[in-house]
Amino acid sequence: MSNPEYAPDEIEARWRPYWEETGLFHCPDVSDRPEFYCLVMFPYPSGALHVGHGRNYILGDVVARYKRMQGFNVLHPMGWDAFGLPAENAAIKHDTHPSEYVADNIGVMKEQINSLGIGYDWEREINTSEPGYYKWTQWVFLQLYERGLAYRRDAPVNWCPGCQTALANEEVVNNLCERCDTPVTQEDLPQWFFKITDYSEQLLDDLELLGQWPERVRRMQANWIGRSEGALVEFTVAHTGEPMPCFTTRPDTLWGVTFMCLAPEHPVVPDLVEGTAREQEVMEFIEEAHGESEIARASDAVEKAGIFTGRYVINPVNDEKVPLWVANYALMEYGTGAVMAVPAHDQRDFEFARKYDLPIRPVVQPPDAELTPDGMEEAWEGPGVMFSSGPFDGTEVPEGIGEVIDYLEENGMGEGEVNYRLRDWLISRQRYWGAPIPIVHCRDCGPVPVPEKDLPVRLPEQVDFRPKGKSPLAFVDEFVETTCPTCGGPAERETDTIAQWLCSCWYFLRYLSPQDEHRPFDRELADRWLPVDLYIGGVEHAVLHLLYSRFIVKVLHDAGHIGFKEPFKALFTQGMICKRSYLCTRCSKIVTDDPNVREPCKCDLDVNLDERLEEEVEVVSSVDKMSKSKGNVVTLDEAITEYGADTLRLYTLSIGPPEKDAEWQEGGIVGYHRFLRRLWEAVVGYEDAFKALPRRQVSQDDLESPWKDVHRAVHATVRKVTRDVQDRWHFNTAVAAVISLMNEVQRLPVEDAYDGSEGDEALIGFEVFRFALERIVLLLAPFVPHISEELWQRMGNEPSVFQQQWPEFDPELAKAEEVEVPVQVNGRVRERMTVERDADEEEVRTMALELENVRRHLEGLEVREVIVVPNRIVSIVAG
Repeated sequence: MSNPEYAPDEIEARWRPYWEETGLFHCPDVSDRPEFYCLVMFPYPSGALHVGHGRNYILGDVVARYKRMQGFNVLHPMGWDAFGLPAENAAIKHDTHPSEYVADNIGVMKEQINSLGIGYDWEREINTSEPGYYKWTQWVFLQLYERGLAYRRDAPVNWCPGCQTALANEEVVNNLCERCDTPVTQEDLPQWFFKITDYSEQLLDDLELLGQWPERVRRMQANWIGRSEGALVEFTVAHTGEPMPCFTTRPDTLWGVTFMCLAPEHPVVPDLVEGTAREQEVMEFIEEAHGESEIARASDAVEKAGIFTGRYVINPVNDEKVPLWVANYALMEYGTGAVMAVPAHDQRDFEFARKYDLPIRPVVQPPDAELTPDGMEEAWEGPGVMFSSGPFDGTEVPEGIGEVIDYLEENGMGEGEVNYRLRDWLISRQRYWGAPIPIVHCRDCGPVPVPEKDLPVRLPEQVDFRPKGKSPLAFVDEFVETTCPTCGGPAERETDTIAQWLCSCWYFLRYLSPQDEHRPFDRELADRWLPVDLYIGGVEHAVLHLLYSRFIVKVLHDAGHIGFKEPFKALFTQGMICKRSYLCTRCSKIVTDDPNVREPCKCDLDVNLDERLEEEVEVVSSVDKMSKSKGNVVTLDEAITEYGADTLRLYTLSIGPPEKDAEWQEGGIVGYHRFLRRLWEAVVGYEDAFKALPRRQVSQDDLESPWKDVHRAVHATVRKVTRDVQDRWHFNTAVAAVISLMNEVQRLPVEDAYDGSEGDEALIGFEVFRFALERIVLLLAPFVPHISEELWQRMGNEPSVFQQQWPEFDPELAKAEEVEVPVQVNGRVRERMTVERDADEEEVRTMALELENVRRHLEGLEVREVIVVPNRIVSIVAG
């Protein structure tokens, strides 16, 4: 009788219901096992998933299953980030209500996630657009309001004409809306803000607590917060004597100031030019600059532009009168909105001075050159020695900056100050699909918070939600008209909605008690389970979601609602899966994504195909991520139908280091399908024997080659896979190690060891074979759960394989030969490390870059190349 063939569709359909029926992924709130909270960033329910989306869910599932096998009580929940512009814009495009669009997509995406075999505790599922959830999002808003951290003011804001709403600074990328790529303009509107700036110092200092976060993400947050130490210098307006304070990080260059710039929004400008000959042209310039967002104006790429006001200011260190300009690169949101311009030592000032023929006066001489105004081609912003600087001639900088600040303070010219780049968080949106802001505007009482007992303020359903430049809620009288909670008089509800970012800034708390109607979360459970042990998601959220979540957690901590200050203990940011495509250079459309398929572009069917492919079709870089707009996606459904979920999972995990981008190749996935078929055949070929023959103890001393070699290889592989999964997140090398072991196992003369008899002498080799295959199945279980369950049972074991202990190894048997290799940075040995002989090169690179002394010598440098000469040396080139 022939053995059954590997049929992934049948196997996967059999085990998923079993997991659900047995409650395998149910997480009790409290147990006698240690807790582990594994969380993957929840998705926007915006449509069908492709294999790129699947990567982070698969990564999280591997960790969660691995931790379960290690004996942890694992919390692994999932929900839906359902409010916000993505869902609303898509609903408008499809001519449906956002609630219906969201519900339909959740159904599709949930089915796809389940088809991957992802083990979530669906009893904890949340949806941010449901009243039972956004009631507590409104509660979070009120916590900030009560602490003076939520306020409303008229302000120039980033405005997206496409989405017809205001945007936070973090939502503007290269002066484009991150949602629709429309150029962003500046508008004056009454808006709600959170005072995240009150937490600038905490947010920056507490990055030191996040040692298990990628250094790249911590650096991105530190740069965004942007702590600057310097001085607030008291310039004065020449014709009035009024103060004109200016913040600078380079007080050592005060003697090189040749003009001052004000931001176009600076409130003193209209008064300065009122009634003067320059009033009209200055105000026209301000109006023109007002159409650009501050983010665009802050870009180094933007052309510097300005206009002279006709006024002057006095420099306090030398009493020199310098012209006062209005310039587009001066920002009201940074410092005081006034910039002391030192063209010789600031590149932006240098470009402005050259354009408008303003003086350039060097006052810091570099160590190996002599600066002259006419000879300078760019500003010198580096260290040097002060000259032409009054009492500070000969002072070295930056070391002497502190002395200059002391001088300013002693002479009443200014004082030391710390400034931050971080701006308050704009949280109001002029769109429909969001949680209503729980504020009532009363003519007598002013803004009044909605009492907690009256939450949620429900979002009305019968609304024309197409964008109008003003919140659609403002046109719904039955929503707007209400009574004041304080005086009982007539009042109007706030009609802006809360940006969806707030919904995702506390959702990890709601998973602990998702059905609780009386509180947002259980404080005792929150303090028991959080911070999240491992958070997985894309690096694109480094500033927005991650920074905002840290802020909200700190506010809730200070309000006494939780006992921890950071939401996520460890963070892993996965890379994207990309796809190579072939474009028509004439119309820029994708001709094909398969190099083996040659088909003409529909833009020019008459062109000779061979000629077109040779002359007009070029290969698109593999860094292009999958997207519907590019037409280069591979859907989860396609891949699972063709190969099965386990093959897709294994290929996704093996495609490369999970933190790096990787290229999807159809030919690559086939090899992993063949491997699983080989494993299947190896087990089912001896299924009867596994079930019939009693187990025997195997000792390394009783074995001879090749059984002895394989027995040792099993222990070495368990050790490597455990280290790769636990310590390094090298899932690709872990899979490679198991495949290598399988290759060794399949070379065993199993037929010679087992001939169908049951004699003890003949079966010891077969026991090694069984031992090796069982360990392979256990090691692969988190990676390919369906086939692992099936094979575990076919080997005569009771399910579930995930209720088994993660395999252990004998350290002596697992020990590999080790070598010491030096690690160079730019040609100089900075460290030495011990690695296994013939270790994986990617693993060696990662280990070298993580060495403390190497990291210290790479600080401020960009790693350009890491050369590994196996077993001999690692050479890092940086600059």
